[in-house]
Amino acid sequence: MWLLVLAYLGGVLTIVSPCILPVLPFVFARTGQPFVKSGLPLLAGMALTFAFVATLAAVGGGWVVQLNQYGRWLALVFVALFGLTLLLPQLAERLTRPLVAAGSRLSEAAGADARPRPGASFLIGVATGLLWAPCAGPILGLLLTGAALQGASIATTLLLLAYAAGAATSLAVALLLGGKVFAAMKRSIGAGEWLRRGLGAAMLAGVAAIALGLDTGVLARFSTASTGGIEQALVEQLAGKSPRNSAAMMAQSPSPEGAVQVAEKTPGTLPVEGNLPPLDGAVQWLNSPPLDAQALKGKVVLVDFWTYSCINCLRSLPYVKAWAEKYRDQGLVVIGVHAPEFAFERNVDNVTKAMKDLGIHYPVAIDNEFKIWRAFNNEYWPAHYFADAQGRIRYHHFGEGEYAESERVIQQLLREAGAGKVSDGLINARAEGVQMAPDNNEVQSPETYVGYQRAEHFVPDTALVPDKVAAYSPPAQLALNDWSLGGQWHVGSERATASAPASRIVYRFHARDLHLVLGPGVDGKPVRFKVLIDGRAPGDDHGMDVAPDGSGTVTDQRLYQLVRQNGGVQDRTFSIEFLDPGASAYAFTFG
Repeated sequence: MWLLVLAYLGGVLTIVSPCILPVLPFVFARTGQPFVKSGLPLLAGMALTFAFVATLAAVGGGWVVQLNQYGRWLALVFVALFGLTLLLPQLAERLTRPLVAAGSRLSEAAGADARPRPGASFLIGVATGLLWAPCAGPILGLLLTGAALQGASIATTLLLLAYAAGAATSLAVALLLGGKVFAAMKRSIGAGEWLRRGLGAAMLAGVAAIALGLDTGVLARFSTASTGGIEQALVEQLAGKSPRNSAAMMAQSPSPEGAVQVAEKTPGTLPVEGNLPPLDGAVQWLNSPPLDAQALKGKVVLVDFWTYSCINCLRSLPYVKAWAEKYRDQGLVVIGVHAPEFAFERNVDNVTKAMKDLGIHYPVAIDNEFKIWRAFNNEYWPAHYFADAQGRIRYHHFGEGEYAESERVIQQLLREAGAGKVSDGLINARAEGVQMAPDNNEVQSPETYVGYQRAEHFVPDTALVPDKVAAYSPPAQLALNDWSLGGQWHVGSERATASAPASRIVYRFHARDLHLVLGPGVDGKPVRFKVLIDGRAPGDDHGMDVAPDGSGTVTDQRLYQLVRQNGGVQDRTFSIEFLDPGASAYAFTFG
């Protein structure tokens, strides 16, 4: 109930957000009409359509986004015609016969006569909901991302409906007040006709603003009543912690770059935490046929939740691989559950290639729909769950570290299962390159997302333009952990794509290692890049994916190690310039 209240309050705040401005003319076009028969159906259609589209977007993937864009343009045509009939009723006579009839009906629905039509108002609300759906604040972003993790459910839809109902409530108040003003002006001035035409002009202006992307771009940067602080406070209450640390935001951990090192139980006690959930939610299995309780009967099982571009998963991987090899013949079964963070990690071919490159030979379940993730009620990458031979979870550990304790758990569970000659010795995992343990004493830079949905510390803070190509120019100097873009970029929700040669990213960081998740162009064509540190070639401080002169190539969608400082760690300014267009950047991590 508390979550529903917070979602509702977040929707109420929408009225003072610039995001709603282009939609207001469509709502205020109902002023002067009875609220129950005109304004209420419009708001109901708007709220229901918004909740429906947002629910689909949360669980449906990219095809829903594309479909919604088509619906958005159809809605723009619809409301533009509506606006024209308000502004120029005589224009209907010059249109073709079908449009004349449509225009007449729309004109009547708009208030050309005294017979408000709830059905027509509801249709106008549906169109307005399609226009409004792509534009929302951080609370809605949290709801959608959480829904993507938790899956389609009544709770998800109720939260989205609560958000839409909050926005509809504030709009209803504005509409009722606007209706009183409208009636007063008609009585005192007799200006009903020019008011109607003024509303038509305002609607056309709203259509133009949406068509030009102002509702998700420029208007999202300016407001006479900033709601950012209020919304962020509600987000933190809704998530129970900061967005980057929340499971709903799919964060990897609560410490910088996700290096969680927390063991919830002390090896030796090993209480029963519950039964091992079923593993039947995978869309595909690699290196093995599907595994179930019968196949795992009598085995000690380690379930490792991971995703192949996650730096924390990569750094724990040498230990998981070594355990799988060392204890395989003594009754241990290691199962990787690949739960993607970015869209490209849903591609099974990408995962297959990554597994080959990483030398993963144990079974891996492709959990693209997060069914296994939800069955375990998991929240982190990496997450390790240890089950005994009776199918009971006895221990779990989130994030990196505590490898000795985890291996002792494996040894204890194997002994309980009756395995003979279980060694007390511990592995000495060989970790190199990106898999080398981080220097946590020197990490002062957080994991940083480049897409606008979770972008932080971007400067200048009013210049990130979502979902369209824009020109950027970084400031001359950056403070620690600030970053910026230069050149032509298309910034999407989870990535930024270089739209022209010589586009670059700059970041002021403090850590031994700097990594960046990158991908080539949509056609898979490699993209050349050049890395500089403090304006010079990295030399001995180059990462494994960069030559000493700073040159490198983006060939696959994966994590790239671009910097490894060999001397003393200090604040440095990193820049990467893409010599060809098409490269996509997703997230920085540090070590």
